[in-house]
Amino acid sequence: MRIRSLGVIDDAVVELSPGFTAVTGETGAGKTMVVTSLGLLLGGRADPALVRLGADKAVVEGRITVAAGASAVVRAEEAGAELDDGALLISRTVSAEGRSRAHVGGRSVPVGLLAELADDLVAVHGQTDQQGLLKLSRQRQALDRYAGDAVAVPLAKYTEAYRRLRAVSVELDEIVTRARERAQEADMLRFGLDEIAGVEPRAGEDVELAEEAERLGHAEALSSAATAAHAALAGNPEDPEGIDAATLVAGAQRALDAVRSHDPALAALAERIGEIGILLGDVAGELAGYADDLDADPLRLGAVEERRAALNALTRKYGENVAAVLAWAEESAARLTELDGDDERIEELTAERDALRAELGGLAQALTDARAEAAERFAAAVTAELASLAMPHARVSFDIRQTEDPEGVEVGGRTVAYGPSGVDEVELLLAPHPGAPPRPIAKGASGGELSRVMLAVEVVFAGTDPVPTYLFDEVDAGVGGKAAVEIGRRLARLAKTAQVVVVTHLPQVAAFADRQLLVEKTNDGSVTRSGVKVLEGEERIRELSRMLAGQEDSETARAHAEELLATARADV
Repeated sequence: MRIRSLGVIDDAVVELSPGFTAVTGETGAGKTMVVTSLGLLLGGRADPALVRLGADKAVVEGRITVAAGASAVVRAEEAGAELDDGALLISRTVSAEGRSRAHVGGRSVPVGLLAELADDLVAVHGQTDQQGLLKLSRQRQALDRYAGDAVAVPLAKYTEAYRRLRAVSVELDEIVTRARERAQEADMLRFGLDEIAGVEPRAGEDVELAEEAERLGHAEALSSAATAAHAALAGNPEDPEGIDAATLVAGAQRALDAVRSHDPALAALAERIGEIGILLGDVAGELAGYADDLDADPLRLGAVEERRAALNALTRKYGENVAAVLAWAEESAARLTELDGDDERIEELTAERDALRAELGGLAQALTDARAEAAERFAAAVTAELASLAMPHARVSFDIRQTEDPEGVEVGGRTVAYGPSGVDEVELLLAPHPGAPPRPIAKGASGGELSRVMLAVEVVFAGTDPVPTYLFDEVDAGVGGKAAVEIGRRLARLAKTAQVVVVTHLPQVAAFADRQLLVEKTNDGSVTRSGVKVLEGEERIRELSRMLAGQEDSETARAHAEELLATARADV
């Protein structure tokens, strides 16, 4: 990795061994920035506070050798990345303003892709991971992860049934809780539908009645106008001497008919006058019929106005016109059918809920059985690891228990609480020596014992869910003496099958490393390119001496450092 302008690091290159690399240095020298840098390359959160004071951005670049065909390679190539001589080049930039950019194989990618690749490339474990594993939920997740498909398969079925049960229960609770509101709504809809049914409106009836009311209200004026118009067109029988339009048009046609044969143009005009005469006759006939048919009956007008008043009463409540009223009635009838079916729906949902609870209980039992079987294997494997970490008499076990809950599901003849992950509470227990009762690791383990338990857990995971690289950030905190030597020895063994990077303050651990890196500051408080260097020979002995006694030149410390190195080389 190359790290620039990140925290106390100005510009430094970190070269990691394919096997076991130990990163050491004085407190505050910037060892943690190595972990932070790797975290950024793996899609970790970009904090602008990490950018070195005075710099506009921090940059971390990494070169990761990956096996051809590995899932991380496939995913990177799908994103357009290209390998560089069998290696994947990853870079992450964090600006002082908080913006973050990522590149993989020369291609700009979303930061989320880095996290996807990290799952297949590196496992990071630090003191925060230890604290997280003290939570019961994390301990259950760890057991499930170790169990693999034996738990994953029934857990997937359980989760699906749990989701269905939650949905059914929510709908059932809503119907029951809102029963009064829904009953009131149903009564209101029935009243409205009965009121509309009593009036029996027809589509467009309001428009028709409005036109009829307008006509009946002005019947006398309409009749007088039609009669006068008819007289003007066809004559008035009471005034035989009067001149009407039909008589005048007929005279005009007779005048032209006498000479039309002499000029085609005049003949065409005569034809048109004939058409006018026919049209006048038709209009006059219709006017006569209109006047005869016009109903001026005030009783009919009263009936129309009464009907319009009934329709207006509906439109004031249910829609702006009769069409809207009829639409409301149709929608309300459908809604009423739904509301009236509540009792039936409650029965259906109750039966479905009970069936799902029974199914969930069976799946929960299968999940508990699978966890119990995996817990025995997991505990035995971790106990065996503890024996190689200077805890030969320690025993690890799991307590898998359930909590009684009358509202829960029935499992093994008991009604117990349940959740999205089953009915089990899983707790890791430790008996540090014979005769000691198993106690939760949060209460029964000292700081050094807790670190070793966590390391043992991770080593067991490494055998079941391996990744190419493991990073341990001071997981040896609180450990010393023989236990520290055993931790170093165990990490060295793990490094035979994977790359292991350890940030440590323990010389007993660092002595087992294939490569030891020293992080040191310059006089101005920064870590430069030369500030992260590989220690060999005399330099490594001096650093181990400093870690042992705080004195690089102490003959006793030097002798102890040389002994540590010799022991580690002989063991590995």
